[in-house]
This record gives sequence, C-alpha cells and structure tokens, in this order.
Amino acid sequence: MRFDIHEGPEGAQTVVLSSGLGGSAGYWSANLPALTARHRVVTYDHRGCGRTGGSVPEGTTIADMADDLQEVLEASATPRAHIVGHALGGLIGLEMALRTPERVASLTLINAWSRVDGQSLRCFETRLALLDHAGVPAFVRAQPLFLYPGEWMAARPEHMAAEEAHGIAHFQGVENVKRRIAALAAFDRDDRLGEVAVPVLALATRDDLLVPWSRSARLAEGIAGARFVLEPEGAHAVNVTRPERFDTILADFLSNV
Repeated sequence: MRFDIHEGPEGAQTVVLSSGLGGSAGYWSANLPALTARHRVVTYDHRGCGRTGGSVPEGTTIADMADDLQEVLEASATPRAHIVGHALGGLIGLEMALRTPERVASLTLINAWSRVDGQSLRCFETRLALLDHAGVPAFVRAQPLFLYPGEWMAARPEHMAAEEAHGIAHFQGVENVKRRIAALAAFDRDDRLGEVAVPVLALATRDDLLVPWSRSARLAEGIAGARFVLEPEGAHAVNVTRPERFDTILADFLSNV
C-alpha cells in the first residue's frame, strides 16, 4: 500500500483521507492546504489504483479494503485517526468504525451509504456498459458526468480535457474497476448503524446524480448523535467542486469532536 504523510503542526491529530472509486490519493489535492494547517494528514492509493497498483482479487469486499486501510495505519505509525471517506472511501471508514472503533477518532462520510440505492446501481450499471461496449476512453469521458455539476464542467474545459487524458493514461484496469464496483454494490451495513459508536458527520449534496442525498440522511438517522449536513450544490465530488465550503464544514466538525 502506497501512502503519503503530510505533516501538520507539531502534536496535531491525524486525518486519513480515503477516496472513492477512483482510489487515488490525488483526489484530495484541493483540500490538503486547509487540512495540513491543523492536522497531520495521511493519503493513500487503494489496492489496484495509482502507485499501489496491482490486481484487485476476485471477490474483494469492503472488509478487504478496510484491511488495506488498517495496513496503512500501521505503516504510517497512526494508532488513531479521524477518517474522512468519499463514497466508497466512506464505506471503508464505516467498516473500520464497526470493526475497530478505538482507532477511529471520528468518521466523515461524504455522499456515502449504508446500503446502495437503486439510482446508484443504475449509474454504475451504465458506466459498466460503457466500459464493456465502448471501451476505456468512453468510460473515463463519462465519469465527470456523475461527479460534477454541469456548469462547473462547462467553465473548465482545459481542466476537463487534462483530467480525461490523465484518467485514460492511468486507468486502474477493467477488472479492477468491475471488482471494486461489485464490492461497493454488495456492501450492506444498514442494520448495524446503531452499533457505530464514534462521532460521525454525514455530508451530502442535493444535486448528486450518483448517490441520492437520502442515503446520507439514512446514515445520520441510524447513527446515534451523527451530524447531517445537506449542501444545495456541489454534486458528488463536492470537496473538489466547492473546496472552501467543504473545508469549512469539515474543520467545524473536527474542531468540535
């Protein structure tokens, strides 16, 4: 498992950032300046993704991905951390909170879920069909449609072209994508939400096409004491499209844990 340690102030608590389906540490680049001003930050590339690379074994589950995160915690000398997870990364954090709550100082779930929604499955099935019948370039080109608001993309043509080129050049592999999607689709901890005993922030956006905001509301409803924040816009990748707003929300939550 490849990871980076971004040192913050001396003695600062650690925040671990876990990205979604893309699995790359680079997903969090817009949020690092604000976070490292107050915290030691660990980012990592998921198995089968980025610098970690390799193959995602057939039958991989979110629990297996939590094992990988556990490995990162050990290797980075992080006995306890605030875990911030986006979508699939949030599922990994939720699994960690249920398994080893003593190692989770708090959990932030960004457009995540305890049980996948039919709308999300429709989106993932559409993306898989593109991958199977139109190939990797079409899959990568369509990916931003599920992540960003339309106006945000329209205002950044050069950024979108560069992101598409990078996504194709560093694609994690067809089988890896399929197995990671299968893992997130099979994940179901809805009947165990009452067991979560760490401070939780569930953050959602009304304009998220991929994951309905009601999934985050369900997380907050099922987890005692969870804080629910519903933003009017920002889409699925709200920490990328509205980084200043996201950083403010996260900082407020972490400062009050």
